[in-house]
Amino acid sequence: MSDKTMTAEEVVSRLESGMTLGIGGWGSRRKPMALVRALLRSEIRDLTLVSYGGPDVGMLAAAGRVRRLVTAFVTLDSIPLEPHYRAARESGAFELTEIDEAMFMWGLHAAANRLPFLPVRAGIGSDVMRVNPGLRTVTSPYDDGETFVAVPALRMDAALVHLGRADRQGNGQCLGPDPYFDDLFCEAADTAYLSCERIVDTAELTKEAPPQTLLIKRHTVTGVVEAPGGAHFTSCAPDYGRDEDFQRQYATTPWADFAGRFLDGDEQRYQSAVRAWSEERS
Repeated sequence: MSDKTMTAEEVVSRLESGMTLGIGGWGSRRKPMALVRALLRSEIRDLTLVSYGGPDVGMLAAAGRVRRLVTAFVTLDSIPLEPHYRAARESGAFELTEIDEAMFMWGLHAAANRLPFLPVRAGIGSDVMRVNPGLRTVTSPYDDGETFVAVPALRMDAALVHLGRADRQGNGQCLGPDPYFDDLFCEAADTAYLSCERIVDTAELTKEAPPQTLLIKRHTVTGVVEAPGGAHFTSCAPDYGRDEDFQRQYATTPWADFAGRFLDGDEQRYQSAVRAWSEERS
């Protein structure tokens, strides 16, 4: 079986401006932030993002890389609304498609199964239909004759996700309590890149954890990046929780100042800048 390991920079070299890019995790949990930071170091822009949004969306929006966003929310969890996303949205910096959380999930399911849409009850009778006039409804062909929203497939050119463990072939393991959506992102995208806290031998993936923790299957993964601390400042349980102090710093600092101090360099420099900041506080 092929060795799919690569660097974050090699992942970004395979991406292009104008792509539809899915980013896994949700809110401020298990976001592939090392890959997002590598993306910010590139010249790639004009992206359509598909994300249960958190600081991934906030940073890319603040940096002017987003043309369109498809999302159900953009939050930092303990900070309800992602502030850099809010500022970009209020300035009209990008187009927004905002749908119900369940509709978003079934859009991923449709794409993963290579279907054009899936019918859902969510959205009927709500403003989701008003603010998304492009959404269509379908009528059941059976005796019930019920009307459903036809949620279009959320197909993506590439997906970026982060988990705790992976092997070199692309099998990914979620050891935390929230194994949500990352497998769907990988299945719904033409290519998928998995960063992880640690690359281990395949046999180790089930040595101390049940096989149900194997969330992502190798046939859906194009590349694997070992990135310790790669979800920071979001959480990656059980390895670490969300860095609330640093998240607060991010949320209250003007974007140019934050980017200048923490994002002006490679991943090693980012980690060093975070440590220096923490030492200053203590």
